[in-house]
Amino acid sequence: MGAIRRMNALAGAAMCAAVSAASAAPGLMSAEWAREACQAWNADPTLTTQLHTSGWVANDRQRGYKVLQVHRTDCADSPRVELRIASREGKAMCVAGGRSEGKLDFAADYAMSAETRRWREMGRGEYGPMRAMLFGRLSFDGPMGEAMGNMGPFESFLLLVGKVPGEPACPR
Repeated sequence: MGAIRRMNALAGAAMCAAVSAASAAPGLMSAEWAREACQAWNADPTLTTQLHTSGWVANDRQRGYKVLQVHRTDCADSPRVELRIASREGKAMCVAGGRSEGKLDFAADYAMSAETRRWREMGRGEYGPMRAMLFGRLSFDGPMGEAMGNMGPFESFLLLVGKVPGEPACPR
């Protein structure tokens, strides 16, 4: 009888560990995190509405989508991830999130990188995109004039990083 109880206890512990691992947040800026960020984008009216109304989403170089690529500079060996944004039903919707594929076209696309602690600070709203770029906390490539005309949504995107749970370990 004692052996059966021990086996049941071990099985229960293994199940708890499996459930805990399955419910853990993905690594910040991993492919899984990017998929969750895509869903969070679509739930944010500032991003979906203002980026459509301003015409931002229309600058897609006739591909049907724009790319926002993000990366953590202190995770140099980690793959870059991206969100693909397209015009759908009168909104700027995230249609895919995951590992970056293909070359960016900086006439339409954006690449942003920062240290993990800086992403977390921006995600908490400690400062916005202008301060982040001015003080070298956020590296940015893309159509600068277009970005400057969309600072409110750009700030909402940085806050999105704080809304989507992500573990600090560097993604692989």
